[in-house]
Amino acid sequence: MVDKVQTPARGVFWMVVTGLCFVAVTALVKSLGQRIPAQESAFLRYVLGLVFLLPMARQVMRVRLTPRLWRLFSLRALFHTGGVVLWFYAMTRIPIAEVTAMNYLNPVYVTVLAVFFLGERLALRRVLAIVAALLGAVMILRPGFRELDPGHFAMLATALFFAGSYLLAKILSGEVSAAVVVGLLSVGVTIGLAPLAIAVWVWPTWLELLILLGVALFATAGHYTMTLAFAAAPVTVTQPVTFLQLVWAVALGAILFAEPVDPWVIAGGSLILAAVVFITWREAVLKRRITPLVSETKN
Repeated sequence: MVDKVQTPARGVFWMVVTGLCFVAVTALVKSLGQRIPAQESAFLRYVLGLVFLLPMARQVMRVRLTPRLWRLFSLRALFHTGGVVLWFYAMTRIPIAEVTAMNYLNPVYVTVLAVFFLGERLALRRVLAIVAALLGAVMILRPGFRELDPGHFAMLATALFFAGSYLLAKILSGEVSAAVVVGLLSVGVTIGLAPLAIAVWVWPTWLELLILLGVALFATAGHYTMTLAFAAAPVTVTQPVTFLQLVWAVALGAILFAEPVDPWVIAGGSLILAAVVFITWREAVLKRRITPLVSETKN
């Protein structure tokens, strides 16, 4: 029998590990540089990551999907493919801290899209939280005060694509098992990325393949430890811990990649995360779950 007793300390521990895993993913992708095109890097990450999904292969192959479910899975794979390519592209263009801070926008986008596609209603307090998050994004980007890189616009689009993918996952998870949702996403994104990668193919070195295998490993491990954190503690306890990802991203960027520490990025990312934590807390009070945790929309 599974122990259902929640232990906040354990939940915080596993969320800390989750954050380290996802920061490792960003650092490894950053270390690849721009020699390999973003779509090829993303494709290789998903191909190598398929090996970690072998335990659920039988369950995925046995499922029988209706035409409607096939359309939803295909649409989700399309959204996620776009988001992954743009995220890999942004990682080669802008500092790790900015990618991490802007990634906090994903749950905010989900909250807004849920109004239009899931019939959610927004109270004034949640609207103000969304406005605060958008203000945080402006603090990070500072349009008119510095030159914006295409990577910044890629991250804004990344958050939107991942938000669409999450909302579709929310619908699908009510009709099929989690293993099927995860497994078909990985297969669908791999298929979607294949023609994009082939069009710009550059033969990777063994070191680059090893780095991408590490990306797949840490990404898979991060999603697994995240489920352990959710099982051990309420989301209102684990969600604030994701702030550490920004701290580690700033430190890694400065130490490993000589990226300057930008206080505006830290302030803006903190404001976005504070808004996300507030929205999460409100949903917990209202006993509903629409907005994802920050880590749930990771690629």
